[in-house]
Amino acid sequence: MLQLLEAVVLFNKKEQLNWDNKRTASAEKRQEKIQGVQRGTAPFFCTKNPRGTGEILSGGILSAREYDQGKGGSNTGNLTEKLMEELNCETVFTLPVLGGISESVVVTWIIMAVLVILSIILTRNLRVENPGKVQLGLEAAISWAQDFFEGVIGKENRRYIPYLITVLLYLAVANTIALFGFKPPTKDLNVTAALAVMSMFLIEYSGIRKNGLKHWIRHFGQPVPVVAPIMVLEVVIRPLSLCMRLFGNMLAGFVVLELLKYFVPLIVPIPVSFYFDIFDGLLQAYVFVFLTALFMTEEME
Repeated sequence: MLQLLEAVVLFNKKEQLNWDNKRTASAEKRQEKIQGVQRGTAPFFCTKNPRGTGEILSGGILSAREYDQGKGGSNTGNLTEKLMEELNCETVFTLPVLGGISESVVVTWIIMAVLVILSIILTRNLRVENPGKVQLGLEAAISWAQDFFEGVIGKENRRYIPYLITVLLYLAVANTIALFGFKPPTKDLNVTAALAVMSMFLIEYSGIRKNGLKHWIRHFGQPVPVVAPIMVLEVVIRPLSLCMRLFGNMLAGFVVLELLKYFVPLIVPIPVSFYFDIFDGLLQAYVFVFLTALFMTEEME
């Protein structure tokens, strides 16, 4: 009986020794895999003991998809950095009185200078008889713009058309200036907010000029005085919608292009880039001035 008990104890000691050896070997393998991950040679994940002892509770080899997703984190970080660069406008130089002049303001000055110079060059040789092709093209474009806006705000309100055409030209150039290597100023929220505030003043001024100050104040309580707070909010909501629509669409175009460059980096981004840099930019310029004219019509009714 004693010999049997000694045999059982000896067997238990051997099993315990084998278990300790296996555990040590497993720990050594896990440590090797962790060192491989640190060297960048092995895709391995591990779970540490939440008690803070440093002991590894579980581990395993990552799948190819999980490993690629882990590597893609740096690319996602690069996209975030590019997005923040687009949102941040750097100060180009500082003036004693005005302070810091941002990049969007400098680009706006460049656009203004180009439009003024082109206007002088294209209109210096206007003729009543035998006009040139350039003059005919300009007259056709101006006639189309006048007819379009007159159809929206009416012929009796044509005094506002020059302003609307000016904003249309500025936005058309500003939204497509990325083709020449400049950062579009409409990606700056300050620029779109300033344009929206100008449109707000024009919208309210047109209503006051057409119907008088008393009618303008009275219309906030129509059809019932209960809706007065909503009508007052509408004065702010209109420019806010114009501002965020223009800014959001320009920023969304940049995000879509960067995502396409990440997933399909070769051929697809080229035609899509032309779409966002040209067609979408011109479309957003048209939408901005069209909605401004439409809001003016509603205010003057």
